Order: sequence, then structure tokens, then C-alpha cells
Amino acid sequence: MVDSPCINVCRMDETSGLCQGCFRTLDEIALWSRLDDSQRLGVLAAIVSRRGELGATTGASRSDHYGDD
Repeated sequence: MVDSPCINVCRMDETSGLCQGCFRTLDEIALWSRLDDSQRLGVLAAIVSRRGELGATTGASRSDHYGDD
């Protein structure tokens, strides 16, 4: 099972529409528990892309502690 990227920093950025902690959209957060591993990996790939586009140096990384959502 693919772990959630949640790091319990749950604040939505009004400009980007992304969680400031895990870089997911509200829809991705809400659907996470119903996604299969392939879909979860797709969300994680989107997170990597978003972090790169935004020049983010903080937020979720694979080494962070993940929450269960």
C-alpha cells in the first residue's frame, strides 16, 4: 500500500489551491483512501512536479512521517 503524503500540516493555499503540507488538492485529499496504488502513485508524481514548479523547499517528502487520511 502506498503511504499518504500527509505530514499533518493541513493548510490550503488560496493562490495555488494546494495543501501547504502535502501539495495535494482538496479532491486528492478527499479521494486518497479510495484510490488504488497506481492512482496514489500518480498523485505522488503530481506532487513532485508541483513542488518543482513552485520551487518548494518544504512540504511533504518521501522521508517525512505520513499520516493516515
